[in-house]
Amino acid sequence: MTRKMHFGLFLLGTGSHVAGWRMPGAFDSFQDMDAVREIGRIAEQGLFDLIFMGDNLYADPTAHPSYTVRLEPLTMLAALASSTSHIGLGGTVATTYSDPFTTARAFASLDHISKGRAVWNAVTGSSPQAGPNFGRLHPKHAERYAIAAEYVDVVRGLWDCWADDAITADRATGQYIDAAKVRPLNHEGAHFSVKGPVNIGRSPQGRPLISQAGGSEPGQELAARTADLVFAVVQDFEEARAQYAALKARLPKYGRRAEEVVVLPGVMPVVGRTEREALDKLAQLQSFVDSSNALQLLSDRFGTDMSQYDLDGPIPDLAIPDTYQSFAAALLNKARRENMTLRDLYNLTAAARGHWVLCGSAEQVADTLQQWFEGGAADGFNIMPSHFPDGLKDFVELVVPILQSRGLFRTAYEGGTLRDLLGLSRPVRIPA
Repeated sequence: MTRKMHFGLFLLGTGSHVAGWRMPGAFDSFQDMDAVREIGRIAEQGLFDLIFMGDNLYADPTAHPSYTVRLEPLTMLAALASSTSHIGLGGTVATTYSDPFTTARAFASLDHISKGRAVWNAVTGSSPQAGPNFGRLHPKHAERYAIAAEYVDVVRGLWDCWADDAITADRATGQYIDAAKVRPLNHEGAHFSVKGPVNIGRSPQGRPLISQAGGSEPGQELAARTADLVFAVVQDFEEARAQYAALKARLPKYGRRAEEVVVLPGVMPVVGRTEREALDKLAQLQSFVDSSNALQLLSDRFGTDMSQYDLDGPIPDLAIPDTYQSFAAALLNKARRENMTLRDLYNLTAAARGHWVLCGSAEQVADTLQQWFEGGAADGFNIMPSHFPDGLKDFVELVVPILQSRGLFRTAYEGGTLRDLLGLSRPVRIPA
């Protein structure tokens, strides 16, 4: 089979651009389920593989509106499952501020509700502001990843407590569950003690998919060992290609093949019928930027108060923070490579929260995505529209048909589960 691109849709109700909601006709709420359903409809029209929702666990009125005022991801995805039929449904639950039993149960439930379309985005949680909401201090980076590594193993173990055929529901014999095919987990570790089994049968996908986005060394190792999907933060083709190759090279030591992990760099496409039209759209978006909001995003990414520096001066000598390591590294590398001022970096962060911005005609955008896909930098892309619905419609109606005509993207959904869409095999139950 010819290799095909995969597309995830990064769902922020007000758009990935900090001021996207100010565009004419744009959705201006991430609490409106009718708007979310419309986004899901357009994404399925575009034959996307999955919808992905990040999350945060604190409210800052000066931050991105969709991170401050939003619905809880799993609740929203369960509702969205009823109005979609094919597209995967991915949501974030942080390992630092939750427990494995609840997470295993919740995503297994979503997999059953959606008939095999659930993805758990396993993150450690980068924001120290979340700690006080849970009555605890935010752990250091190394400790967060030690907790996460054990947490993910516990969740996967709980999903495997049930055999595929453990529920017999035999009316003739009266047996509902074959007890020999259900086992406890009996996990005792440094951070968790979990008996199990979880009280839900094995999910349609065997196990829901796991996605991750950690760019640090521990994050990459955890992804190589456990992830099905990796959301990459990159700004440059050569950087992306190096990261892609490095991650794939880690897989063999865990007995995994390159095709078992799908890598999707994040990109905010600003698409026009002509390059001029696209540039005008980006200029309009940037004209809406509130300086305090954009500066707060920059401060969050670098873990320091950026208001103390001259915006028109050079990039200060900043250390990689203990929080958003991959974002900070990608932004600083690009800034130094292109000799940016702090204002340039500020504008870049405002545009897509530190992700790659790709602005151009539909042909130009398709050409660039093809270059990255065929050049060993990506298996597809996590599309991050600047605003909804038009930012997504532009991509679906203008770019997708070009990629289809080139044989690079599907023309119809095939298979019943998200694993089928991504070409991932159904996992075998881990032996006891």
